[in-house]
This record gives sequence, C-alpha cells and structure tokens, in this order.
Amino acid sequence: MNQEIKNRTKWFTHDRFGMFIHWGLYAIPARGEWVMSHEEIPLDEYKKYFDLFDPVDCDPKQWVKAAKNAGMKYVVLTAKHHDGFCLFDSAYTDYKITNTKAGRDIVKEFVDACHEEDIKAGLYFSIIDWSHPDFPKYGDRQHPQRNDVTYKDEQIDFERYLEFMHNQVREIVSNYGKIDLLWFDFSYDDMCGEKWRATDLVNMVRKYQPDVIMDNRLEGNGDNHGSLITGNPTIFSGDFVSPEQILPPEGVVDHMGNPVPWELCCTMNNHWGYCNFDHLFKPASMLIRKLVECVSKGGNMIVNVGPDARGNIPKESLAILEEIGEWMKLNGDSIYGCGKSELPKPEWGRYTQKDDVIYAHVYETPLGALPLTGVGPKELDKVYYLANGSEMKRGEAWNTALYTDVSFVSFGDDPVFTYPLPDERDTVLKIIRR
Repeated sequence: MNQEIKNRTKWFTHDRFGMFIHWGLYAIPARGEWVMSHEEIPLDEYKKYFDLFDPVDCDPKQWVKAAKNAGMKYVVLTAKHHDGFCLFDSAYTDYKITNTKAGRDIVKEFVDACHEEDIKAGLYFSIIDWSHPDFPKYGDRQHPQRNDVTYKDEQIDFERYLEFMHNQVREIVSNYGKIDLLWFDFSYDDMCGEKWRATDLVNMVRKYQPDVIMDNRLEGNGDNHGSLITGNPTIFSGDFVSPEQILPPEGVVDHMGNPVPWELCCTMNNHWGYCNFDHLFKPASMLIRKLVECVSKGGNMIVNVGPDARGNIPKESLAILEEIGEWMKLNGDSIYGCGKSELPKPEWGRYTQKDDVIYAHVYETPLGALPLTGVGPKELDKVYYLANGSEMKRGEAWNTALYTDVSFVSFGDDPVFTYPLPDERDTVLKIIRR
C-alpha cells in the first residue's frame, strides 16, 4: 500500500465503525432496494412511487444522532441508488427528491448534520442508473428491461450517459462542503474501470475533495478486490476494499502480505432498503462480535439501516443501535485505534491491540480461571475489566500449575471455580504487559 493511501485512510482505520443508510423510492414498495430489477418493473411503472413519495418524518439529524449514540464514527448515505432517484438537488435530472412532495435536499441536510455532530460524512453513489435512456438495457445483467425485446436493437449514446454520471458526481463533491468518504457502486462484467472513464472521474473528485477516501468498486466489487491488493494499483483502485455480507477469513492483505484497508458492509436484517416483511434482525451481541472480528483482522465494519417510506429508522434497528451504543460507551477503547494483535487467536474469543496494549474479548464463560493465550506469567503486569476499570485477580492456582507458560485471570474470588462473565455479549479485559 502506498503512503498516499495510508495517509488518507488514517482516520478510517482508526474509527473502525460506521453506519450505512439505504433510502429512496424503494422504501414505498418496501421489498428491498433492488425491487425494480428483481421484479423487472419498467421505469414508467416504477415512477408511480415518485409521485407518492412523501417522507413526512424524515430527519437526517436523528439518523446521524442514532449513529453517534451507537459509537459509529462515520455515516454513508445513498445519494443515488441504481434506480436513478436522487436524494440531492441535481441540475441534470428532474428525477430527484426536490421535485417530490418532500421538496428538500436530503443530502444537504445529511451532510450538514454530520458536520454539526462531528461525524465523518460519506455519500454512496451508484455509477449505474436504470432511469437514464443511454444506459444499456436489453441483455444487461442487472437492468429491469434486460429481457424486454423492444430494447434489443435500441441505439444508445453511452458517452452521453457518462457525461451525465460524471456531472452528478461533480455535484455531490462540490456542492456540500467537506465529504470524507465516497462509496461508489458497482462494477460488473466488462462494466468496470475505464468503461466508466474512471481516471477522469477520480481526478475530478480529487480536484474538489483531495482528502476523500473511496472504495474499490470503480474497478472491482464485493467479489473482486481489484488492483489495490496488487503491487501496482491504478489511480481508480480506491483506498479500501469492500467485502459484502462476508467476513474475510484472514483479513485482507496485498500480494506481499501487507495489510490493506478494508470494510465489511452488512445489513441488520436481510435487506439494505426497507422491507416491511423482513424482521430477521441480527442481535446486538452478534454485531458487536462481528465488529470485534473485523478489528481483530485489521478491518472496519459498516452496518446498514433502511428507513421506511416516512423516513423513520425501524424500531428494531434503533433498539439494536442503542444496545451497541451502551457496549461501545464502556468498551470503545478496544475498537477505536485498534487492529490485529500480535498474539494468536484464543479459543474463548478474540484479541485486539493498540500499540502495546492488548484487549481480550471474552465470549465464552471459562471453567475455572481464564487462560490468557500467548501471555506468559512473567510478562503480565496488570489486567483490568475495561467496562469499569477494576483490576482483575490473577488466576494461577494449584490446578494451573501444569501450565507454567500461560497467565490466568479469575472472574471470581476463588480462581478454581467458574464465575459468570460480567457481560455475556463481550467481556473486555485490558492487558498490560511488562
């Protein structure tokens, strides 16, 4: 990884935890953000949702506050998804939120809210657009009209589409003040790299936002890391890779084995956009542990919420965010600024590390004292329970005498007997070595 990327991503690899917000017209049919494609809905039919869109409860300030209270340090909003509907006041289309009953530039309100709350502001932008007449239709793998033979011989001007797309990107990077992160989505098949005039696009973005970080999806996708993991990244390689709905087994490294910035993007339930029948929400304990796993492998995690058609984040998501926030207020030191530990992964959980400080994330209640895998008795100085700062008792006893190369910690007064974990979601110990 070159020094330029390392410098740009310094805040990103420190902050570790963010929120994704997928929101648009698709909140009305409430069957996910891909409903237009999955159900092959023609644009003329889909536009009925444009006329109906009236998010009377929408308050980006509340979205950002919910993220901040959950311990998230950056938020990424879908300025435009694949259906082409813009949450900003674009001069290049009428298909925008300011022309709906809402009559508001939500991107502006969102970015302003991020700045007010001292949260890093990110914008998602789809480089594909199913509403534009010059985007390929018949035979395209994703387009709603991919099987509509009336478009089989249609003549389009893809260069005109690219001018349109570049102009809209220019708007979002030049009209709203500082943008910290751009999340482009997505490349596929031969639609990648210079097909998007990616060099010109990145140079233009850097003109207005020299410090913004970008994902890798101008040339790759969730199934392709792109050139960032090679020894010769392109100008449009992005600054981090973006595995989707899966945690890399060993983290992400380049061809030389050096760590590369990466971010797991995942949903709270099984959809990105609001889905009124999907109540399969992941519990806070699971998301906390997955965040820890990401950090223990040198990565970030961004968790999605999908507000409904009125603009409200679902109550299930809010409850999960609140619980995560309670844990983060007490244990955030084991996440922010942390990364992969030099110690081997323990059987009972995971380690994260910040400089010389080791954080033990204990998931399983020990039978007797807890072995601090990789930490010898002579090198252990102190162990604290991070949530309240109390010193932990050493757990060496008669039944640990055989294991002279391992330090032990007791969760009770008697190291021989099991004591329940203080926090079953993730009990975090701060380990100080000599």
